[in-house]
Amino acid sequence: MPRPDLSVQKRGELLPVLADAFAELGYRRASTAELADRCAVRVNILYRLWPDKKAMFVAAIHHVFDRSLATWEAQLARVRDPADAAPELLKYEARHLGEHGLYRILFAGLGETDDPEIKAALAETYGRFLSFISDKVTAHQRKSSEHDGGSELAEWAILGLATVANIGRELGLLDSRSRSRLLTEVGDLVMNARRS
Repeated sequence: MPRPDLSVQKRGELLPVLADAFAELGYRRASTAELADRCAVRVNILYRLWPDKKAMFVAAIHHVFDRSLATWEAQLARVRDPADAAPELLKYEARHLGEHGLYRILFAGLGETDDPEIKAALAETYGRFLSFISDKVTAHQRKSSEHDGGSELAEWAILGLATVANIGRELGLLDSRSRSRLLTEVGDLVMNARRS
């Protein structure tokens, strides 16, 4: 009887460790030896699960969204009205944005967009963020009689606020209170702005 394939389970166990390593070290500084050491496995184990370091990094890029989505869905489980999801997420992110530093994976990836696979992974991940945000903002805006639904620009603006807040954190230019106000106050303005 053949042994069961445990590679999916093992990838699931090691991916958060890889993501944390890429978030700390970036793509270029993270050697496969360092990644294996942090995962407490031999390098050949990593290569059984992923074909190369780039595939590990691409998986880490996707992990950023997957981990965010799991966190957000847990937050929204107690929200009764879908129209309240966007403001609830802004409040949550105002307190917790960037805590785990996984945004650094996306920032590192932006320096690697000359690689088509990394560029495609980033485009897909940002697209998934925009789609998720769009659903929540559209539901919120439809609740108000002043709106006829979401605008792609509002979703980009909210994603941009989060990016700017993380840049401010990374460079020490925005303290936690300022980052929180940026997301809640400006985020609220963006969500509730009338379209012309």
